[in-house]
Amino acid sequence: MEFLSITAFLGAAVLLTLMPGPDNLFVLAQSIAKGQKAGVSTSLGLCTGLLFHITAATVGLSALVYQSAFAFALVKYVGAAYLLFLAYKSFREKSSGFDLSSESSLSYKALYKRGVIMNLLNPKVSLFFLALFPQFINYSWGNVPGQMLIYGLIFLLQALVIFSLISVFAGSISAFLQKSPSISKRINKVQGTLFALIAFNIAFSQK
Repeated sequence: MEFLSITAFLGAAVLLTLMPGPDNLFVLAQSIAKGQKAGVSTSLGLCTGLLFHITAATVGLSALVYQSAFAFALVKYVGAAYLLFLAYKSFREKSSGFDLSSESSLSYKALYKRGVIMNLLNPKVSLFFLALFPQFINYSWGNVPGQMLIYGLIFLLQALVIFSLISVFAGSISAFLQKSPSISKRINKVQGTLFALIAFNIAFSQK
């Protein structure tokens, strides 16, 4: 693999990760609602889910899902339903502000699992890899699955860095909101709205 190809791929991956999408909006919502560490925990969960999609793209499972309209729709709508469930839970939480030191806010294991589930139930991630990876594969080098795996790991590492930076930035906003009771009382509604928007984006965007 050539250095220029890797550099070009990394640049494309960073730009695509920074674009508003389900994953970074999900990290943003969790970070604003529960703080930096919660956002990082969610980011780790999302990147763990990426491992599955990278493996699927490498061995060709994603292509099979893409060719099956039923399988694709099933995973997509289950994912959207899961996010709507999270939105419902956010709206139902008491609007009494939030406490970053509370036990519920520090349930990092639960947030990690939430990130994994969120990513696994978004079939477009694997399809995105199938569309992106071939643009940078050098077929004359052979071992195409190996090249795809390397690109996948590069994508995962840069995504983890960017998601973590989003967590730190949004966590700072969270700390500021905590000092403003009138705003913090509405934070659950903000989080619920973000979850709902992500759900509709997944459910109604084109294949």
